[in-house]
Amino acid sequence: MENQSETILVVEDDRNILDAIERKLTKEGFKVIKAMNGKEALEKFYAHQPNLVLLDLMLPLVDGKEILKEIRSQYDTPIIVVTAREEEVDRILGLELGADDYITKPFSLPELVARVRAVLRRTYGMKKTVGERRLVCDDIALDLRGHELRVNNRSYLLPKKQFELLRILMSRAGEVLTREYLLNEIWGADYYGDKRTLDVHIKWLRDKIEPNPNEPKYILTVRGVGYKFNGDVRKE
Repeated sequence: MENQSETILVVEDDRNILDAIERKLTKEGFKVIKAMNGKEALEKFYAHQPNLVLLDLMLPLVDGKEILKEIRSQYDTPIIVVTAREEEVDRILGLELGADDYITKPFSLPELVARVRAVLRRTYGMKKTVGERRLVCDDIALDLRGHELRVNNRSYLLPKKQFELLRILMSRAGEVLTREYLLNEIWGADYYGDKRTLDVHIKWLRDKIEPNPNEPKYILTVRGVGYKFNGDVRKE
């Protein structure tokens, strides 16, 4: 995601609406990934790790509600739901589905952009860190205030859990951190989901920071135990 702040996955089965949203968001400076059905939406979510998902609930192949539930069961990526039914709003935003916001059809494109920017600000812009502002190792710099990761000339806006995982690893560089510790710290002690979600997040981080993700230099696996960050990290 070189020199690109936010990637948005837009899931909409109406080609005209999808193309209009893509043109508007691209004009506003976002990178847009498109999907027209539920199966494609999940594939592209896992492949591209978007910063936000704009999700129409009425989709072919896999229902939008099922997509929302699957993403929310493992990830905290912000999701804005598009619905034509006002009566669904309480369920969409409540505990049952847990979307971050909603917009009802028909909607204006400026209103949609405003909702997207507001959710991104709430998700990535609220956390402030007193004291150190960055963790730096070689060409890797993690901004503790804005969740931004810079590697050489590339810039990534990290979702919350990727940010927390890399922050913990870098702040305790050289220490072997167990899988149980990392899962508890990031997903919580009451997390009973797929334990492999940690490995998936490690892979996503390696894809960003490693010169060769298949032969990691920085995020090392300690077989049977967990992971450690290898490198001299300084705080700025």
